[in-house]
Amino acid sequence: MLTRRRVLQLAGAGATALSMPPLLTTSRASDGFLELTAGPSRKKLYRDDAAVSELWTYNGTAPGPEIRVRLGETVKVRLINNLEEPTSIHWHGIRIDNAMDGVAGLTQPAVPPGESFDYEFVVPDAGTYWYHAHNKSWNQVARGLYGPLIVDEVEPAFSRENDLTLVIDDWRLNRDGGLDLASLGHLMDWSHGGRFGNWLTVNGESNPDFQLVRGQATRLRLINAANARIFEIDPGRFNAKILAYDGQPLLEPKTPAYAPMLLGPAQRMDLLVTPEDDFALEELSGNDPFPFVRFRTVEGDGIPGAPGSLQPNAIPEPDLDSARVVRVDMTGGAMGRMVETVYKGKVLSGEDYPRTGQLWAFNGVANLAEEPLFAAQRGETIILEVVNDTAFMHAMHVHGHHFRVVERGGATIDDGDPWRDTFLVGPDQTTRIAFVADNPGKWLFHCHMLEHAAAGMNTWFDVA
Repeated sequence: MLTRRRVLQLAGAGATALSMPPLLTTSRASDGFLELTAGPSRKKLYRDDAAVSELWTYNGTAPGPEIRVRLGETVKVRLINNLEEPTSIHWHGIRIDNAMDGVAGLTQPAVPPGESFDYEFVVPDAGTYWYHAHNKSWNQVARGLYGPLIVDEVEPAFSRENDLTLVIDDWRLNRDGGLDLASLGHLMDWSHGGRFGNWLTVNGESNPDFQLVRGQATRLRLINAANARIFEIDPGRFNAKILAYDGQPLLEPKTPAYAPMLLGPAQRMDLLVTPEDDFALEELSGNDPFPFVRFRTVEGDGIPGAPGSLQPNAIPEPDLDSARVVRVDMTGGAMGRMVETVYKGKVLSGEDYPRTGQLWAFNGVANLAEEPLFAAQRGETIILEVVNDTAFMHAMHVHGHHFRVVERGGATIDDGDPWRDTFLVGPDQTTRIAFVADNPGKWLFHCHMLEHAAAGMNTWFDVA
């Protein structure tokens, strides 16, 4: 069995010199669309003598190719579905046109096997984003259907050599080292903390090595692509500063206010490092620090130039004095408070819960209701008051908008700062977030522990 201790013993297995996601510079159609083909592929996630894992990937790699554009440019991507089931792509964190948001069943029909769909949208904000499957995400993302989407500033603040993307994932492997497919959809995961893996990768590789030039400022873009795991890291262990959260830059680089910092599913964190010695990123949730990506310092030629400044994106500031408060009461799950739960218009009881898999609820409703959680006028400030009356932490994601955390029960960390698109709310905690509903359309609000979303933690709101 691949235990944490075994992971530590084998941490050096499969190390690579440089493990960057491939840039999406090939497979461009004659009409200018970049082609992303979702299909099966085979890859060893564990050691060379381990079993091959049966993955679903974009263009044969997990993570998929890095799409890199500049602020204000148009992204044109053609999704080609070579899977055995329908799929779609969500562009996570981008304040996008609603028709391009990629939520199967809400903003578009899922793309059937053998067919394609064209996504075309302008990127309004520079920052670190990502894309992932959004139909049966608990299954498709767990198999590898995700990739980074990086939006550079008009004048990039860092040189390409000093700007690294790190897509972090945990995989659940069998005893033979192959991906455990049989446990996908297990109700134990759905009713508890979600699907946790037992093997970490960065950009699809185990414990990769990167080379950094000594004394040169470098940007590390961390993306948590795991189904449910919250990574605990301490940038202070290697004197890093925080540049941005969820793609949105801070006014100036900040020293971490607490340790370890939590990087929840779908969240991103940009770090500024100026290395003098070798160091590692370590996962700190266990008894001992677990290094999962290492950085080696080398001597460079010439005098390194200073990085440029990061300018805040033009996100409208919420008007708290005139805001409308919408309460979201989260219930269900193992050891949680159960309430009368409605699913598809029917009150669930007894065997309905395991039969439907609907084990969580927002305001007593499991999964997408016919009526929205709320309907907002364009430009209206909304405060979501999220009350976690469950035994587990949740990573809550708002589509199409960024928000500020204005109140977090029992804590003062990051109140009012910074902008986010995904926030963590702990058991028995109430968190209030505020945003201007300025993007018209039907937008999803859900838990990004993907098993929780599948099991009921899914709702939507409408902006006129």
